[in-house]
Amino acid sequence: MPAGQELHGLPLALMAATYLWDDEACQAISERWARFCREAGALSDLPIALNMRAYLLLFTGDLSSAASLVEEVRAATDATGIDLHPLGAMGLAAFRGHEAEASLLIEANVSEALHRREGNHLSVAMWASAVLNNGLGRYQDALAAAQRASESPLEVIYPRWVLAELIEAAVRSGQSPAATDAYRRLAKMATATASDWALGVEARSRALLADDGEAEEFYEESIEHLGRTRMRAELARAHLLYGEWLRRQRRPGDAREQLRTALGMLEAMGMEGFSERARRELRATGETRARKGSLSSQSELTVQEAQVAKLAREGLSNPEIGARLYISSRTAEYHLSKVFTKLNITSRIQLEYVLT
Repeated sequence: MPAGQELHGLPLALMAATYLWDDEACQAISERWARFCREAGALSDLPIALNMRAYLLLFTGDLSSAASLVEEVRAATDATGIDLHPLGAMGLAAFRGHEAEASLLIEANVSEALHRREGNHLSVAMWASAVLNNGLGRYQDALAAAQRASESPLEVIYPRWVLAELIEAAVRSGQSPAATDAYRRLAKMATATASDWALGVEARSRALLADDGEAEEFYEESIEHLGRTRMRAELARAHLLYGEWLRRQRRPGDAREQLRTALGMLEAMGMEGFSERARRELRATGETRARKGSLSSQSELTVQEAQVAKLAREGLSNPEIGARLYISSRTAEYHLSKVFTKLNITSRIQLEYVLT
């Protein structure tokens, strides 16, 4: 395929993959699109490709790689002078549960989307707000944001993702009609695609609406489906919701098992808002060790240091890393030396064993 056709075709292929909730295709195509833009020098398209890949990495729970891409977006936009919405940074802050940062980015994106009359970008911002507020346990705020996102006249991708946020927020807010309506829409998609990602999210949402005699079966079904996907953040949230339900069923032992699993996954991913939710629930079961763990050496890396480290692990030389990140070879070397010091290693080979 000629390069020009591929450049136009990859975004359409990725959109099709997201419509089908095909996590394997989403990851393969988004990676190929980003790589193609880099290799072809398509700098005007690169930030869009990187933002989309960053969002998909959020669902996999790889927030560190998503952060690296957000930094690459910043470097690319600085190099080209192209003014784009900081969508990747907004999604990352929402998944991390960093309220102050996320709120500023959401507000800025909403303002810009309204000014430019860009309905899909408004939906993205409202979806990010719903994720942030569900993580923080602010369910009424999450519901308001999710409803606004799902009602966009330019419904493309994000309103499909936001339905699960809407259902969780509506159930927690006692708004059963809103949750039921959103579930019907989500169930149609899951049935049509029959993907494990969609079916897992659908079963998790159905469990929230089910009576006590059926909910457990649906939570287990959700975990089974999502366990076969790359979407580890979705799986962790299924364990969290299951644990919360078990605690309310006065089954503290079973609840602790699910909540410990959720907490371990969420802490490893850096999803701090949802992690704190899991800690609160664990404490409510009588768990006395639900404290936030200390930072590891890897988590002490700056965004750019983490980005340089990952590229070095992939085998790129300092000049190649510099070209990728729009920095000098000497700057790349400096960041790599800081990485070695913080991780207590002495060679690039060791990066394979200390980076997750």
